[in-house]
Amino acid sequence: MSRPPARHQKPRSKDARPDRPARPDRPDRAASSGWLPAPTASATLTASGALAITATPAGLIRPARPARPAKPASHRKASEQRKRSSALRDKRIVATVAGSALLVSAAAAAPAVARWSKAALHSSATDQAAGLNDLQGNNSPASQAAGSSQINAAGHAANQWAQIPTAQITAARLAAAQRLAAERAARRAAAARAAQQRQAQQAQAAATAAAYANPLRNVSGLVPERVDQGVDFAGSGPVYAIGNGVVTEAMGDAAWPGGGWITYRLTSGPAQGLVVYVAEDVTPEVQVGQTVTSGTVVANMFSGSDGIETGWAMGDGSSEEPESQAPEAGGIGAGGPFPAIVGLNFDELLQALGAPAAPNAGEAGSGALPQGYPTSWSAAVKP
Repeated sequence: MSRPPARHQKPRSKDARPDRPARPDRPDRAASSGWLPAPTASATLTASGALAITATPAGLIRPARPARPAKPASHRKASEQRKRSSALRDKRIVATVAGSALLVSAAAAAPAVARWSKAALHSSATDQAAGLNDLQGNNSPASQAAGSSQINAAGHAANQWAQIPTAQITAARLAAAQRLAAERAARRAAAARAAQQRQAQQAQAAATAAAYANPLRNVSGLVPERVDQGVDFAGSGPVYAIGNGVVTEAMGDAAWPGGGWITYRLTSGPAQGLVVYVAEDVTPEVQVGQTVTSGTVVANMFSGSDGIETGWAMGDGSSEEPESQAPEAGGIGAGGPFPAIVGLNFDELLQALGAPAAPNAGEAGSGALPQGYPTSWSAAVKP
C-alpha cells in the first residue's frame, strides 16, 4: 500500500491532476473555475460475446487560455493623465505670459531681455499656473487668497518687464535707421549734384564749342593796320577758326600776296552759313572738308611783308574772292574805295570777340551789306 503524498506538496502541473477525482456533488464550482470534466472509457465483454464500452467522468481538465488582447493606448492611469494635463496647462500659461511680455517690449530688447528675465518669468508663470488651477477647482477663501497672490506675482513680473529700458533701445535703433536714411539721402543728393555738374559741364563744353572766340588771341606782336575788303593785321603765330565750321579751301600758293588762302564755312552760331577767309602771309594747317572748332588752328601767320587779311568771303567759298566783290555788296575790289561796309562788319565781329579795332574802323564804309549778316555783333556774340 502506497503512502499518500504530504499535504504541503503541490502537484507538478495545475492543468492536470489525475489523482484528484471530479466532484460530481459540486459541478457549479468546477464550471465557475473554468475546469471541464475529462471523460474516461472502459470496455467489457458481455455474455453474448459482444464488446461493451462505457464512458464515465474521471476528472477535470482546464481548457487552453485565450490570448490576452493588446491593451489600448489609453492604459495609463488616471493620475498620470491628470499630471500631463496640468503640465500642459502650465506650458500654455507660460507661453501666454511670455507672449504678453514680448508685446510690451515691442520686440526691441529680445536678445538681452530674454536672458535677464528668464528665471523671474519662469518662477512667476509657474506660481500663476498653480494659482489658476486652484481657482478653477476650488472656490474656497484659501484658494481665492492664493489666486490673488498669484495675480500679484504676475503683476510683479509685468512690472519687471516694464522696467526694461525698451524705449532707450527702440530710440537707439530708430536713430540708427534715421542716420542710415540720412546717409542714403545724402548719397542720392550727391549723385544728383554730380549728374547736374556733369550736365552743366557738357552743356558748357557744347556752348563753348558752339561759341565764337577771338581767332587772333595767340598771335605774337599783333598790330591792326586797316579795314579794306577785310581787316589787315601784322604779327606772327597761330590763327584759329572763329567757331565750328568746315574747311572749304586750303592753299599755300594762291594768287594773293604771300600765297596763302584758307576758307571755312561756319556751321553754328549767329554767323551760321557765312564763309570766313584768311589770306596772304599764312600757311594752311587744315585740309578741305576738315571739321574745325574755335580751338582749331587753321593757319600759321609768319612775319612777311604783307601781313594777313581776314574777312567775309564769297558764299561759294571757292572763288578766292572776298564778299565785298559780290554785286550785292557793291562790287568793291582790290582798288577800293575803302573801307568796305563788308570789311567794317567783320571788324566789328573781331572787336566783339576781343581783337583790337583797326585805325579806320570809325570811318564811313563803301558798298552794302548783303542780307543774312548780323548788324550788331556785340549783341549777337554776347555770352
